[in-house]
Amino acid sequence: MDTDVEKKSFVLKGIGVSPGIVIGKAFLYDRFDAQVSFYKLRDKSLVNKEIKRFKAALKESEKQLLKVKNELFELAGREPMYIIDVHIMILKDKMFINHTVQYIRDMLINAEWALKMTIDRYREIFEKVEDEYLKSRVSDIHFVGQRVLRNLSGGRQEEVPKIDGKDIIIAIDLSPADTAQMMINKVQGFATDMGGKTSHTAIVARAVAIPAVVGLESITKLVRTNDDIIIDGAAGLVVVNPDPEMIKVYEDKQRHFQQAQEDYLRYAHLPALTVDDYKVEIGGNIEFIEEIPSAVSHGAEGIGLYRTEFIYINKEKLPTEEEHFSHYKSVVSAEGLQWATIRTFDLGGDKFYSDPKLAKEMNPQMGLRAIRFCLKEVELFKVQLRAIARASAFGKTRIMFPMISGIEELREAKKIFCEVKRDLRAQGIPVGEDIEIGIMIEVPSAVVIADELAKEVDFFSIGTNDLIQYALAIDRINERVTYLYEPLHPAVLRLIKQVIDIGHGAGIRVAMCGEMAGEPVYIMILLGLEIDELSMNPLAIPKVKKVIRGSTLKESKELLEKVMAFSSASEIREFVNNYMRTRFPDEFQLSEQ
Repeated sequence: MDTDVEKKSFVLKGIGVSPGIVIGKAFLYDRFDAQVSFYKLRDKSLVNKEIKRFKAALKESEKQLLKVKNELFELAGREPMYIIDVHIMILKDKMFINHTVQYIRDMLINAEWALKMTIDRYREIFEKVEDEYLKSRVSDIHFVGQRVLRNLSGGRQEEVPKIDGKDIIIAIDLSPADTAQMMINKVQGFATDMGGKTSHTAIVARAVAIPAVVGLESITKLVRTNDDIIIDGAAGLVVVNPDPEMIKVYEDKQRHFQQAQEDYLRYAHLPALTVDDYKVEIGGNIEFIEEIPSAVSHGAEGIGLYRTEFIYINKEKLPTEEEHFSHYKSVVSAEGLQWATIRTFDLGGDKFYSDPKLAKEMNPQMGLRAIRFCLKEVELFKVQLRAIARASAFGKTRIMFPMISGIEELREAKKIFCEVKRDLRAQGIPVGEDIEIGIMIEVPSAVVIADELAKEVDFFSIGTNDLIQYALAIDRINERVTYLYEPLHPAVLRLIKQVIDIGHGAGIRVAMCGEMAGEPVYIMILLGLEIDELSMNPLAIPKVKKVIRGSTLKESKELLEKVMAFSSASEIREFVNNYMRTRFPDEFQLSEQ
């Protein structure tokens, strides 16, 4: 017997996407995968029957999703529901439907086969997308397709079986609907082979506070139902078959975490003010307007970065001015927020379903994207700018241009925006009087000429994700070089310092909206640099505020001076980690670093 081997204790490291610690029993969840049959239709007379069958499966799928959505609303309110709405939107998407119907008609194939071809087509489109977040969106189409296939095959199996409230789900991957259903069934936590921090499943897990670790690669092969499991969603660890001593350690950690969460939330609505009265404005980064309530409840004073790309994605036609306006008005007029920073379109043309003719670029991260694309497609750009200008009449609005690398781009973008505002006013359409114009500092050339750029704008916002990537010549999506991606690299710190010093010298505010802004371990360094605003994932705000309120500007400057004297990233990281653990022992546990 190999019982002893099966029950051996071991630890797996993945990606922590939703914090919290849970201890329970594993439930190996194998989502029902319809046994799909593929066949040719005998003749054209069967085509209409097959199309009707496909459309009936779409309706049944929508009915099932609406049921999940209604149950979820009763339990969790509106916040996580938009992800279910995304799946319903895909079910109703004309392109999704029309491609499948066309395959049935043209190729005389059954609905299952046609649907699989549509899903494969979408997958090919998304494979061209370099952005990790957007690339992961193909999973939504896959999950919707699987649901429809189940209904085509007459499958009536429940998404998540009735399981014990102490169970921890172990799966290859989970759809957002699966995750939502787990919340309804009071599942403790989950761990999956696949997934990343930006997957919709991860977003649902955070929204409904289910501790989760993803990207474990082979947990489904190593774990069996009823194995004892511990999930540490902050550290990204899964302990399988822990011994009693390990369970005791994690019970203590669990208690500490729960106390800390209550403690942090007490800081959510306090100002981010150091002990010696240095004030930092705190914003939230969002992709969807449905995230605004979470931003407000976690203490965001405004929206420091509204990514507008999702208004464009997965649409048969480009969004209209009214669609843009509706989104932007909701953001700038949201109750509880003092301002909203709307970033203009930050993708390349290859992201549009509506224009598949655009050639795939060899290196899209440095190709025709962001402001470059907008200045080439001026009419498309004007639609977005008109909507932003109109929305500015309803609340304090900041507009931000991404990927500015030179003064000409900035001046051209400003010129077009001024024309748009002038045209709107000539039509008698209200426009805000105090729209601030800013740029993302994410290209090294922008740092070098920051003194010139500062004369042209009201604020800078440092996008550390791309600035680090471009400055260190690292593709942060390429796992072979991600070990080199280091926010505390002396070159990165010098670049950030240069931007802030130049901005302040020119009398403009400097914000940071990259991932670095929401990492508490970097906060004292950023305070020492005298950053004016930090914008981050709303869930990070309470802890960041607690660290700020426990610090002083004086000691932060002294820490920065010591850090800037080091010559290597490893020296800086070791020094900063040790300093922060000593300075804030309750906030910085060894497992977090």
